[in-house]
Amino acid sequence: MSKKNHGHHGGSWKVAYADFVTAMMALFLCLWLAAQDQKIKESVERAFRNPFSTVTKESVGIIPNKDASSTYKQEGRFSSISAVEMEVMRHVSEDLAKLLKSEDEDQSTVQIDLTSEGLCINIFDRSKKPIFAPHTDVFTDYGNWVFSTLAWEISRYKTFRIELEGHTETSTVNGRELLSKWELSAERANAARRKLVQSGVESAQIRKISGYADTQPMPGYPPEAEINRRVTVLLKVKESIDAQPGPNSSNLAQHDFSSN
Repeated sequence: MSKKNHGHHGGSWKVAYADFVTAMMALFLCLWLAAQDQKIKESVERAFRNPFSTVTKESVGIIPNKDASSTYKQEGRFSSISAVEMEVMRHVSEDLAKLLKSEDEDQSTVQIDLTSEGLCINIFDRSKKPIFAPHTDVFTDYGNWVFSTLAWEISRYKTFRIELEGHTETSTVNGRELLSKWELSAERANAARRKLVQSGVESAQIRKISGYADTQPMPGYPPEAEINRRVTVLLKVKESIDAQPGPNSSNLAQHDFSSN
């Protein structure tokens, strides 16, 4: 009988230890919360009040994402993007970054940015890694691979609406050559459209094709820099397209080949 009692009382330390560990975890959590800024405190409070809706407009979790917060400040509020769409865009951007990453940052081919309407994907036609044959809309083998890979990823998501933009760098040219920049930028955007459709993207998803020549250089770069020679793929969520007034919400792709 004494052995049974001894065994029974001998297990009580485990209960006491469990209570101690639980108390320490609660203490550390309180200390962590006390050290956070007001934004995180409000997010945690929201999570406890409504545990099934913890995703905020700035984040895909309780703790705000720094990149999303940065874009949030630059691009405005994501009023037209739902939490589910934010999560989808995050997955798309991460998957594309893995598929198209470059070891040489100075010669990186792809730049992906989260905007207030969706994802902005810039594909640069660099001299060391050309996407197109010089002064043409003909893809190089590398360009074929980049856009085929991009199309494979985009084709998994049918809710995106796609806009394509062609851009060139600035150079000292005469009027005749300047005209060709408009044509070349538009033709390259249209070549990108054909490649995306050939590689699995539904043609109905593509809503607009534009050629901007050298009128929209990359922010922070001189107009003559080769980084301005690019095709921009805009993946917009359906709600942001539907919210825009006017006839641009039709199922037909639009071709904007004119200058200002």
